[in-house]
Amino acid sequence: MRTTQDRIEEIKKNGYTLDFGNVFNHAFENYKKIALYGGLVFFVFMILMSIFAIVVLFSIFDAETVLEKLKPENLKPENLSLNSMLIFSGVSLLITCLLSPFSAGLIKMAYCAERDEEFHVSTMFEYYKAPYFKELFIATFLVTIVSSILSAVINYAQIPVLEFVVSITIGLFTILMIPLIIFGKLKAVEAIQASILIVSKQPIVILGLFVVGIIAVLVGLIGCCIGIVFTIPFMYSLYYAIYSEIIGFESEPEFE
Repeated sequence: MRTTQDRIEEIKKNGYTLDFGNVFNHAFENYKKIALYGGLVFFVFMILMSIFAIVVLFSIFDAETVLEKLKPENLKPENLSLNSMLIFSGVSLLITCLLSPFSAGLIKMAYCAERDEEFHVSTMFEYYKAPYFKELFIATFLVTIVSSILSAVINYAQIPVLEFVVSITIGLFTILMIPLIIFGKLKAVEAIQASILIVSKQPIVILGLFVVGIIAVLVGLIGCCIGIVFTIPFMYSLYYAIYSEIIGFESEPEFE
């Protein structure tokens, strides 16, 4: 049977074709199946995470200190002390890494929807277990660290436009990182390298899909702020559709 590594080697040598319309339709059809359920679970999860964060903050600091620190003017980078910036960056990094298995669960939901398999709340948390959690955490950690370092350098150079371009570029070239871990059973570094290789073969088409996905998500924000929780699943359906069209699911080897 052909493995994910075999397919990646084939792509490395011969490239691949990717039709924008087919991928978009694939993503949209799957999105319709997961939008409501995925959006509701995402909404509840965000509320629980917010409550947890508030409880932790108020258990460490007194209410007055927390409210003072959370004032918009005090959150500006130029108004933060070095210690505050390090703490803020560390907490943001940890939260981002801890959320990656949840993102993987949304992608798995799209996989189940296409096959008319039942999916439940547990599907969203399926990858908070070994060996997936470790690989997702490491991959997200590495990408976020690189992104943060580049952003810090660009901020120092005061070139905000370049920071946006770098952020989009990193997001684009790592778009297949999570699917390659959960479906392709690749290790963290292998998944990052493979994602960069795959995207580099068809960057314009995948960039177009990436931009359309972002616009689709923002439609929920423009129409109604809470509506964004129901458009966010489209992005994960898109990740799934791109992976499905490029790599496919001819075989699913066990994670070693």
